[in-house]
Amino acid sequence: MNLRHVAIVPDGNRRWSKLHGVPALEGHRRGAETMHRVVDYLIDRQVKYLTVWGFSTDNWKRSDDETNSLFHLLEAWIDKDTPWLHEQGVRLRHLGRLKELPDFLRVTMNRSVELTSENTGMTLNLAFNYTGRAELLDAVSRLVRDDLPFKIDEDLFSRYLYTEGMPDVDLVIRTAGEFRLSNFMLWQTAYSELFFSDLLWPDFNEKELEKALKIYSQRCRRFGGD
Repeated sequence: MNLRHVAIVPDGNRRWSKLHGVPALEGHRRGAETMHRVVDYLIDRQVKYLTVWGFSTDNWKRSDDETNSLFHLLEAWIDKDTPWLHEQGVRLRHLGRLKELPDFLRVTMNRSVELTSENTGMTLNLAFNYTGRAELLDAVSRLVRDDLPFKIDEDLFSRYLYTEGMPDVDLVIRTAGEFRLSNFMLWQTAYSELFFSDLLWPDFNEKELEKALKIYSQRCRRFGGD
């Protein structure tokens, strides 16, 4: 089956840290390294869209120290990987509520998005300060603001989502033995195939990714038909 859009919930960084007796930030750092390898692999597989979830709007409940560390880690990852992504023809986009993030992270994000905006290879979506419900609420708010004088259908509504112009998700991958979407891309995953891995995200590897893609290729997607 044609695989255009993969979405990943990279769960288990903190559990990996606890298991290995290291600070939580080390788990997130190792998770960032895993993400680089996964992106590289999917570029080679010519996947056109990849969405990765880095920070939920619910994660603000965590300690200030951990959230600030996550923000600086993302900034460092973007600074380090943007030149490589640009060379690979990847277009970087942000999904979520950018204005609530720290100034330094917004500046870094916007700079990288602008630099790669004309690239035509993979579109890499960073879902940061994101939840599916927040996205739907933001879309409805924009619709109300625009006061459209005609009927709203699914195609029109999709144009008000963060993922405007992108296809729905074909395959969702979630790690660390969790079996739920947890408020992730609620609209775009209506007919997605789901793959759940027991591996913690820092341990996720190309072999497990290949397994997910193989299982996806063997499934029959009917979209409500026969």
